[in-house]
Order: sequence, then structure tokens, then C-alpha cells
Amino acid sequence: MHERQFQIETPDGTMPTFTCWHEGDEPLGAIVFYMDAPGIREELFDMARRMASAGYYVILPDLFYRFGTIRFPFRSAYTKVVWRAIMAELSNAMVMEDTRALLDFLDGQEAVRRGPKACIGYCMSGRIVTTAAGTFADAFSACASLYGVGIVTAKEDSPHFLVKDIKAEMYFGFAETDSTVPAYVIPTLQAELDAHGVNHVLEVHPGTEHGFCFPEREVYDGAAAEKVHAHFMDMCARNLG
Repeated sequence: MHERQFQIETPDGTMPTFTCWHEGDEPLGAIVFYMDAPGIREELFDMARRMASAGYYVILPDLFYRFGTIRFPFRSAYTKVVWRAIMAELSNAMVMEDTRALLDFLDGQEAVRRGPKACIGYCMSGRIVTTAAGTFADAFSACASLYGVGIVTAKEDSPHFLVKDIKAEMYFGFAETDSTVPAYVIPTLQAELDAHGVNHVLEVHPGTEHGFCFPEREVYDGAAAEKVHAHFMDMCARNLG
């Protein structure tokens, strides 16, 4: 497997990215892997490698680059203070500019097949996946949001307002117990998806908590995580080839 670190220029600076792709002679479908709030770490690299091993070109951008090189070697109440502060400042519009730069970069890579791409995101990136699917409707054909935070808000840029523009096949997976997802989020999102005829699956995984997809978390649920992974890989196979 090939692995490289690229520095991608954006309107706000230089965005470090981790890329990996399966060896072969044919161009590959691309997956944009949006990080979660704890930021870039080896756990995410391993998840990217697993997706790439199925025959894809995976790109993982450091979305915190505007705030410096932010790394958290451990999780604690103190590290949460930092990433929550960054999340509050990192707007959907900022990450859409980053996404535009990522898509331009991918279009210039010989290893990447031309045409629609996939994206996946967890936690804070649930809102980013939804926003990207609506903002770049012709660029993404398969998108997955896992226990996404901020998908339905009272703000003008709430991602659920963009559901009407989505053309991709969507997957929304939520935890049964999640204090970051208020009770109104799922029914409001479901109503928007149904109203606009979006091809989607929305499900709540019984017995799970926020973060259940990450092997290094105490709340990791192997069965639910594997179900999610298999579903997303199937989406990619059907939509990217």
C-alpha cells in the first residue's frame, strides 16, 4: 500500500493531509475521510488504511490546521476544552473551502479515478459530511455520517437545510445513548430526507454510545462498528465501482 503526506494549499493556509491507496495499475475511487474532534492520530490512519485496502484512494485532511498543529496523545477533560473551543470556531463554510481544495487535489492525481467520490465522517464531521453532500452534490455519490454532531441546529448554516440539494446515497448512523445529539435531531433529519426523496438509510444502533466506532474507546462496540464499516464499503462499491 502507498502512503504519502501532502500539503494542500487553501485560502486560509496549508492543510496537511494523509493519503493511502491500494497498489495497482488502474485509477481508484476516492474517499474523503473527515476526522473527528480529537483530531489526527494513528487510530485514524489505521481506519484510512483499512478503507484503502478494499481498493480505494483515501485522503484524511487535518481540519484543525488553521489553529496550528494540534495533536492529543491522550484524552482527558482538559483536551476536550481545546477541541471544543476549536469546533466552535471551525465553521461549515471553512471546511467547505477545504473540501473544494481537496476535490481539486484529487482531480489532479493520476491514481484517482475521475467522477463522483465518497466521504465519511464521525462526531463533529457528521455535520461536515452532510454539508459537503449538499454543497458539492455532483462531486459525492456516497456519504456516511456516524453519530454526527450539529446536523440540525437553529443556525442559518445548519446542514439539514442542504438536504434538499443532496444527490448522493446517504447513511446516517446514530448511537442509542448520545448527549451530543438532542432528541429533535433524528426526527427533523428524517423528515427532511423523506420530504426530498434522498436515497438513504438512517438507523440508531441499540446499546451503543457516542464514539462506538473507534477501537481505542471504552465505548467501542465491535458488532455495530463492523456493521457500519460493511455498509459504507458496500455503498462505495455500488457508487464508485
